[in-house]
Amino acid sequence: MQNANLTSHFVIAMPSLMDANFNQTVTYICEHNEDGAFGVVINRKSDITFDDIIFHMDIAPHTRHTPHENIYHGGPMQQDRGFILHQSTGKWASSLKINEQLTLTTSRDVLEAIACNEGPEQAIITLGYAGWASGQQEQDMANNAWLSCPADEQIIFEVPAEQRWQAAADLLGIDLQLLSHEAGHA
Repeated sequence: MQNANLTSHFVIAMPSLMDANFNQTVTYICEHNEDGAFGVVINRKSDITFDDIIFHMDIAPHTRHTPHENIYHGGPMQQDRGFILHQSTGKWASSLKINEQLTLTTSRDVLEAIACNEGPEQAIITLGYAGWASGQQEQDMANNAWLSCPADEQIIFEVPAEQRWQAAADLLGIDLQLLSHEAGHA
């Protein structure tokens, strides 16, 4: 795992990971390199709605605007900043193209487009992100805090949030409910 690149992978919290920020979470890794890793948690809904966000940012919704679901807690870092994980469509002011299918955007223009029903068809909006310093993600993996597997867009956009943790583990053939909450090494 030392040299593995987890970009465009899920990291799935093991049942033994009791950190309140990550207990039973699935994080989509947007970038992983020698400087560290960052991603967004895709299964922890907040009480904040898209309409709350556009009201706060003084973005007027289109008259045919369809209210979007809740905003997600993307992680403990920069919780006052929005991160939009979406299909790689459109040209936005501040985006990171993760792969051919997915992009992470942090600029206001994508929110304005979504509010006017002109943005990406599928998107998850988070406040905050999860970040790991150089080598930290690898150490956490070695300590059995996380499982990893290539990400599946269907889980990100179509599976209900409360089912994503197990759905991601299903990609590995693992039933998280059957795993011990005690960490150990053989």
